[in-house]
Amino acid sequence: MARFFINRPIFSGVISIVIMIAGLVASLSLPIAQYPEISPPTVIITATYPGANAETLARTVAAPIEEQLSGIEGLLYYNSTSTSNGTVSITLTFEVGTDPDTALIAVNNRISVAESRLPEDVRRSGLVVRKRSNNLLMIAALKSTDGKYDTLFLSNYVSVNVLDELRRIPGVGDALTFDAPYAMRVWLKPDVMARLGITTTDVAAAIRVQNAQNAAGRIGQEPVVNGQQLTYTVSAKGRLLSIAEFENIILRADGPSGVVRLKDVARIELGAESYDRTTKVNGTPVTGIGLYLQSGANALDTAKAVRAKLAELTTRMPEGLEFIIPNDTTRFISESIREVTYTLAEATVLVVLVVFVFLQSWRATLIPLIAVPVSLVGTFAGLWAFGFSINTLTLFAMVLSIGIVVDDAIVVLENVERQMREFGRSPKEAALEAMRETSGALVAMVLVLDAVFIPVAFLGGIAGKLYQQFAATVAVSVTISGVVALTLTPALCALMLNGHEGESKLFRPFNRGFDWLTRIYTSTVGATLRHRIVAALVVVALFTGAGFMFRMVPGAFVPSEDQGYLFGFVTLPDGASAQRTEQSFEKLRQIINDDPSVENVFMVRGMDFITGNNRASVAMTFVVMKPWRERTTTADDLQKKIAAAGMKLTDGMGLIFNPPPIQGLGTAGGFEVYVQAREDSDARKLSAITGQFLDALRARPELTGLNSFFRVSAPQLAVEVDEPKAISLGIPLDAVYSTLQATMGTLYVNDFNRSGKTYKVQLSADAPYRMKPEDLGKPYVRSATGAMIPLSAVISVKPVIGPEMVERFNGFVAAKVLGNSAAGYSSGDAIRVVEEVGRQVLPAGYSLEWTGQAYQEKRTGITSVLALGFGIIMVFLILAAQYERWSLPLAVIMAIPFAILGALLAVWVRGMPNDIYFQIGLVVLVGLAAKNAILIVEFALQKQQEGMDALAASLEAARLRFRPICMTALAFILGVVPLVIATGAGAAARRSMGTGVFGGMLAATFIATIFVPMFYSWLAGRKAASRRDDAPAEVTA
Repeated sequence: MARFFINRPIFSGVISIVIMIAGLVASLSLPIAQYPEISPPTVIITATYPGANAETLARTVAAPIEEQLSGIEGLLYYNSTSTSNGTVSITLTFEVGTDPDTALIAVNNRISVAESRLPEDVRRSGLVVRKRSNNLLMIAALKSTDGKYDTLFLSNYVSVNVLDELRRIPGVGDALTFDAPYAMRVWLKPDVMARLGITTTDVAAAIRVQNAQNAAGRIGQEPVVNGQQLTYTVSAKGRLLSIAEFENIILRADGPSGVVRLKDVARIELGAESYDRTTKVNGTPVTGIGLYLQSGANALDTAKAVRAKLAELTTRMPEGLEFIIPNDTTRFISESIREVTYTLAEATVLVVLVVFVFLQSWRATLIPLIAVPVSLVGTFAGLWAFGFSINTLTLFAMVLSIGIVVDDAIVVLENVERQMREFGRSPKEAALEAMRETSGALVAMVLVLDAVFIPVAFLGGIAGKLYQQFAATVAVSVTISGVVALTLTPALCALMLNGHEGESKLFRPFNRGFDWLTRIYTSTVGATLRHRIVAALVVVALFTGAGFMFRMVPGAFVPSEDQGYLFGFVTLPDGASAQRTEQSFEKLRQIINDDPSVENVFMVRGMDFITGNNRASVAMTFVVMKPWRERTTTADDLQKKIAAAGMKLTDGMGLIFNPPPIQGLGTAGGFEVYVQAREDSDARKLSAITGQFLDALRARPELTGLNSFFRVSAPQLAVEVDEPKAISLGIPLDAVYSTLQATMGTLYVNDFNRSGKTYKVQLSADAPYRMKPEDLGKPYVRSATGAMIPLSAVISVKPVIGPEMVERFNGFVAAKVLGNSAAGYSSGDAIRVVEEVGRQVLPAGYSLEWTGQAYQEKRTGITSVLALGFGIIMVFLILAAQYERWSLPLAVIMAIPFAILGALLAVWVRGMPNDIYFQIGLVVLVGLAAKNAILIVEFALQKQQEGMDALAASLEAARLRFRPICMTALAFILGVVPLVIATGAGAAARRSMGTGVFGGMLAATFIATIFVPMFYSWLAGRKAASRRDDAPAEVTA
């Protein structure tokens, strides 16, 4: 086969050109993302029950829905949050890879079963079920530059003119506004109503009748009397449109006061559906828009399209309005990819230098370098075929592949050079002879690397998805590299190389030094072969060290990154008003904005991403930092500064978090765990037990940043209705409760239309009538006799404390605990400690349930072991098949623990954990350590077949192969140096992978190769040659 390609160099070139063209075409259509699609799909159910408290919502809304959810295919877990502002949110998290649309249909089917058991008001308001992408693409905002427009106008301008336009952009999964839409607010005056004998029930009934869409039919429609010439559509009064029309709704047309209209007993305005939230950027009121990325979309292209659409919409906006983008998460993606691209370039330069120093001829150096772009660009075609994206992992794989793909070409080239140097052959003869010797080793190396990576691509879960993209990328590039090494490289060697020209003076010192190193190496190998028992003890000690290091290096999932922004919240004591919250946040915002590394501070008062508790006493914030090149402060530095300032607030406290490294895995970086009450649903008891649990956790040095926001200390008022008295007075009980809801809460009556949209009509008491506890008794109800009786006659009010928010996890009341691992400890240590404390502290009937990143980390525990085990087994099986021997592959396999020891030592010295990037690096090392060993074993076999005994053959193979092993290994090692010393966006992941591979490859090159000849001499046996009649090296020549 080699002869065919050497004799037809143009044919060889065409193969490589076709591979390049396929890769270039594929690269144009590949999506770009930070990570592959690895965050679990989520479906969110939202319901509203105005005026109900958290415990009522949990019992009457959350519980009936949750009873129907268990058993949905692919559902991992679900949790619900019921808050005292009358909203319930249930989040269902599905297995990675579940189709979100299928999940949405399944959830809707289950909800339809539960709907009949929900309160009437909840059914009327409707349940909102939507799939949510966890990938927040960016936050945009609309502001009034001259203060002419208020936020209510801005919010509704966005909902009418902007949201639908943004949702139609390809790649946008959803666009949501943080602020409330318009509503027709009817602000009742209970004292006036009492004088006029009007109740809230009268008002609601009048609005329902007079603000209704009525169909009046048609005149002259079929069947008709003979002679009918025309038909007419009859229109009647429909929904009301203006404030004036609502003001003129007639409540009563008779009686002593004559006609009573709605404006006589209420103030009507076009207001907001709720006043729970306000949004600001750097202290300026705005309306915020959250944009989410669609699954599988190109984040960078989508962000560009959003910016273009906002620029287009700006041209149609009223004067004085402006769009700003306070937070764009694609900045981190583009910066990370730019950094990895630089790394790719740096790695290429270093590889070129290594190859040039060893080959000492630019002509020879060009040959392996041609293999690099062919393999890397061709890999894009593989990514396209597998449906992958250009992301951090596929780019890491390419960086590592540079060192790997150049190896195959170097092995061929070095052997051609040796044939010319030692035997004086012409380039063409040398190429033919070199291919006869190396074809078997090349095929074995490609098969071994593919065998390591391909099985890994079939692992499940999030870790499996991460491994999959990396492994497939390396496997494709290695396969292409093998094809190039067997076709193009020998043809180029025969064409481009000159006869051996002798030694250049420039490289003489290097050659003398390397000859000296080779002599030391061969004498060391000779010593191990002579003193095999001592060497075996050293090997046992090193292998034991590798096992010990596995226990020493702490485990983790993914390293936290400086993503260019932080997020957190300011929380005040339960019951604090919105005004107090904004004042407290403003103090913290000024400190944050004064920091030179901060670009924007985006705030939403009344909303909390982390706990889901949307209440007046909380304000959520995104702190967006300047681009990485424009600042020296890291996200961790800023986080410490803001956290310290947040703790010094006189009213409340501010907490700040680094976002989770993989969006959609939890809300804050660190761990999230629920304390679940499985037998007793008493929130007060759960709060006490959670407090004890937190105290025990705080005593552990491995943990930091511990918090739980589950509290039952919120000041509340309990209303008790004297039901016997109410009935004896002829007051309907439902009238008492509906009056309370319509005055102290918000009663949703029906809808009206404006600007092509539908909005709600809502009743509430005007602000002065609902400020103090005694206001609860002031509204009047009508008795059966027609008398107007104040509520104070039949109700009593007493102060109590209770929860502002009730959380449930998998159907049980639960309290969420947030925390992080302390400096020097990994997330794996934190999980272990929390579980240990849980076993000691939690009483029977209470258990711990992990969620978010910690849940996935616990599930991936076995994945890395499987990946490593798969790799080693596949290497063994491929080599056993190639050598037709069961024992000989062990000589190759035994090189792998040296690489693992080197990798563990490297991360341990740098204080880094055994995270998923490091584990992916270990899988690479399995292939590379085996690759080095194969070169020695393959040549030793050939020498043994030529008549040498096993000892002499292994020593000679070590001497002959030391130079190409060093060349390929140093090309790889220097290729990963840019990863080891990475800085900037995404540096933590690059350092994690680079450090392990760097240390492991050093050990595999300079320690393992000393012992591989000894392993071969043990396992080859005296008569190896006679038992291997069909040696691949001979067959493939």
